[in-house]
Amino acid sequence: MQLLNDITVIVGQANLLMGDDAAPWARDWTGAYHGAPLAVVRPASTEEVSRVMALAHAARCPIVPASGRTGLTGATHAPGMLVLSLDRMNRIRALKPGPRLVVAEAGVVLDRLHEAAEAEGLYFPLTFGARGSAMIGGALSTNAGGSNVLRYGSTRDLCLGLEVVLADGRVLDLMSELHKDNSGLALRHLFIGAEGSLGIITAAVLKLVPRPRAHATAMVAVPSVGAALGLLAQLREATGGAVEAFEYMPRSYIEGHLATIRGAREPFATPYDHNIMVEVGATAPRDADPLPDGTIPVVAQLEDTLAGLMEDSTVLDATVARSDAQRREMWARREAAAEITHNRHPFVDTDVAVPLDRVEEFLGTARARVLALDPQAGDFVVAHLGDGNIHYSAYPSRDDPALSDAIRAAVDAAAVELGGSFSAEHGIGLMKLPSMRTHKDPTAVEVMRSLKAALDPLGLLNPGKTIPLP
Repeated sequence: MQLLNDITVIVGQANLLMGDDAAPWARDWTGAYHGAPLAVVRPASTEEVSRVMALAHAARCPIVPASGRTGLTGATHAPGMLVLSLDRMNRIRALKPGPRLVVAEAGVVLDRLHEAAEAEGLYFPLTFGARGSAMIGGALSTNAGGSNVLRYGSTRDLCLGLEVVLADGRVLDLMSELHKDNSGLALRHLFIGAEGSLGIITAAVLKLVPRPRAHATAMVAVPSVGAALGLLAQLREATGGAVEAFEYMPRSYIEGHLATIRGAREPFATPYDHNIMVEVGATAPRDADPLPDGTIPVVAQLEDTLAGLMEDSTVLDATVARSDAQRREMWARREAAAEITHNRHPFVDTDVAVPLDRVEEFLGTARARVLALDPQAGDFVVAHLGDGNIHYSAYPSRDDPALSDAIRAAVDAAAVELGGSFSAEHGIGLMKLPSMRTHKDPTAVEVMRSLKAALDPLGLLNPGKTIPLP
């Protein structure tokens, strides 16, 4: 209790939550992880985080950082531990249109960052379904991906600098605005994707890009996954690499969308087995400014390209958005993925990545292995197909934790055997620790443990997550 009293002096009574006030932090978004924290502390500045961390370190009290709590792997599970919530650290410290960068604290919600950038004619190109509640600190801590990785890269690629509070309260200032800095190790990369196990990210310097002046968005039906990847290659060549999203929704996804989302509609008059949502972004006036007849060049280019591909049956059908409302409907279909996936129980959701030329093989292998374990199981797929990131979910025929674990292990193993990864964008947390133990290179795991021991020798930062114990 002395620790909590001392923390209260730093953050104020209103920002140390216990009991019912801490209940929102006792359950994760998926509902899979429950456990009341000791307390939730909500600092408002890096100085307050530093002082809280120093006190916790002296008291040997474990701390679990939390941002928007939209994660899917149990990384913020904190029964009996002190949760450090970054939600009050929500200032945009600076936005610099000239060098195209923004300095944002960890608690800035992704949607707010989008709005601030767009007000300056710029764009922060990290986007995914939870952008209305996900925060920058969590996105960095999991190296979040999303729908625009194909063109802009993941969160790691968008970060120039970090501010991090270490386990003992020291502040590590890595807030560089440089695109080139060869002065030793790029330490910021240690903390991106570490899920708070090495330090608490409190702020970041992030890249901005020109805001697209126009988008060309379409739903496209193709005969196979292989044909879809051929389509991607041709679209990237035709647009000079301007394809921003290339999202795969097989027939089972469309049926799940129709069954789950009120008002949902079929993308085509004829049902197809393989459906793609593609979006091209145009930043140059020559591609975005309407012609005298009202035609937008980037839209016309996409239409012409798809029409040509329909002639050789690479494309079976296509619908190009003619308005913002039609574009929003296409995106809403894709961004309903989490709601659709979690609408059935029990379920096993996975987040794997495989080389592009092995995607079709993976889908067949994963399904066969799931059915071998449970012949009555169902499955569900949605994918960021352009970067090989597949969200393969299985629905076991019975609520049996051992069966669910076996299904997850089988799907993860199928990805790894094809040269892929068992984790693409959701992080490790608790859920994927078994796969880390099984599939991660043992030397890599030893190096991770060494880094953990060097930066957090008492093991107080998000204990038991991300890095398997010996």
